[in-house]
Amino acid sequence: METTKVLVLGAGGAIAQHVIEFLIPNKNISLTLFARNADHVKGFASSSNIILGDVLNQDDLTEAIKKSDIVYANLAGQVDKMASAIVNTMEANAKKRLIFVTSLGIYDEVAGKFGEWNNRIIGSELVRYSKAAQIIERSSLDYTIVRPSWLTDKNETDYETTQKGEPFIGTEVARKAVAAYIANIIEHPEKDVRASVGVNKPGVYGDKPAFY
Repeated sequence: METTKVLVLGAGGAIAQHVIEFLIPNKNISLTLFARNADHVKGFASSSNIILGDVLNQDDLTEAIKKSDIVYANLAGQVDKMASAIVNTMEANAKKRLIFVTSLGIYDEVAGKFGEWNNRIIGSELVRYSKAAQIIERSSLDYTIVRPSWLTDKNETDYETTQKGEPFIGTEVARKAVAAYIANIIEHPEKDVRASVGVNKPGVYGDKPAFY
């Protein structure tokens, strides 16, 4: 079986690190970790290729994407500009499969009082994530947009998902659980194609996260 070349953009982030740990044992996957800071990924140097670079540097991005089968992006900051650069570079290099992490609330899909609270706390930050999602959804790519709930560092992997158009009611989810979902998509890239998927912890609903 041919190995699948997976590029992790934003490999220094907490969710991405869990995804990498889930995928390292899979001998059919070859990982390339793209990060701005070597310190965040040096622990994976023996099991992965490492590229230091900036997603908004076109040369860095092209070099990484043209050698990849699946691109998984877990980024912060100018995510709309980054989404645009990633989509354009993937299309230019005939790459199709993208997994891109955004946020809950980008479609005003968070129900009830929790939705009102969520908009009050992170409404301004949602603008960039919402733009990023629009750019990806208008592309020709086989994308999965991931919309996690409020994140915890609990050591647990249980999650449930909702599709775009369905109300989002789960108030929290562990970073490790979001990573379990993403790793599953990377290992089964035929799942949730051209879908935008909410990820939350089952059974934990309410007006806001309990830890807030």
